[in-house]
Amino acid sequence: MEDTVIEFKNVTKEYFLYKSQKARFKAIFTNNRGVKKHTALRDISFKVNKGESVGIIGRNGAGKSTLLKMITGVSFATKGEITVKGKVAALLELTAGFSMDMTGRENIYLKCYLLGLDNSEVKKIEDNIIDFAQLGEYIDQPVRTYSSGMKMRLGFAINININPDILVIDEALSVGDAQFRKKCEGKIKEIRDSGVTVLFVSHSVSSVSDTCERAIYLCDGKIEYDGSVKEAFEYYDKKK
Repeated sequence: MEDTVIEFKNVTKEYFLYKSQKARFKAIFTNNRGVKKHTALRDISFKVNKGESVGIIGRNGAGKSTLLKMITGVSFATKGEITVKGKVAALLELTAGFSMDMTGRENIYLKCYLLGLDNSEVKKIEDNIIDFAQLGEYIDQPVRTYSSGMKMRLGFAINININPDILVIDEALSVGDAQFRKKCEGKIKEIRDSGVTVLFVSHSVSSVSDTCERAIYLCDGKIEYDGSVKEAFEYYDKKK
């Protein structure tokens, strides 16, 4: 029997488009009357089974980021039903949730708590995170003293080491120099090969082919194709 870990049933996501912060504030009292809407996803349905690696492709604005945010629980459906089973690690906004005045080590605990881990679970992976991030003595310095690259490396190290059931990746993220990126790619492949479910957003045929056996092509918020990676990119190329 198939073990479905992600399921979207007739999911639609709409955003209100405010002209300014003043308009956003005013809309609180008018129940958004007269505010223009943008439909990011339109009545989409799909399933992902445990252990699958699925590429999400499409042009900018197709709805890829919205879909990933809904899987990670950052955003919610306007209509439809979403089911996600298991611990999700998201390599998206890597520095979200950091406290700039806390040290890197303290932020490991903070971020892991936000991801649902308890103190004993964090202690088990603390050394792995520190070793992977390669921050040296900076691990006990305030994060406000870090470069943007150092923050990204710490964020990546935390998310990649929490032993997730589902790994969500945006290939567009940058996590440092070529050597560190190669290390990250190796870790992602190791996790995928261990049977973790992977969702991978990319515009690269070779990257998706190397990582995934299936791809979903999004266009204007709708699923235009769901199947082999080769055919998904053929649909994608026709729309360019």
